[in-house]
Amino acid sequence: MHKYVKISIFVLILILAGFTYWRYFFVFSEGVKGGTLNYFEKKGYVFKTWEGRVVQEGFQSPTAGALQSNEFRFSVKGDDVAQQLERAGGKFVELRYKEYLHTLPWRGASTYVVYEILEIGDREDDNKRELPVNTN
Repeated sequence: MHKYVKISIFVLILILAGFTYWRYFFVFSEGVKGGTLNYFEKKGYVFKTWEGRVVQEGFQSPTAGALQSNEFRFSVKGDDVAQQLERAGGKFVELRYKEYLHTLPWRGASTYVVYEILEIGDREDDNKRELPVNTN
């Protein structure tokens, strides 16, 4: 009987470890998002984490007929990425991120964690817009 208790405890530990990994460390999706960096700040009571928001072009709404701006709220992994974003307020940024199923206090307040910056530049609209040339 003692042998079955040890096996049951071992199996239970494996199941709990698998569940914990799936819930907090499994990467649900990866991708790239771009837009204008609205704000970027370090905040938290115990664990100070970098949090930011990128406003994307276009509108999206969960209900038909209503307008809501596209916002991408994220946390940042790494001080080097955070230092670059601190100086990029109001600029167009393209960020590579990982999405987790749930948050951890030391990882940030968002399930989206940015770990790389692909581009920091002026607003994308400004680069595409050409001013008319007066030939008179």
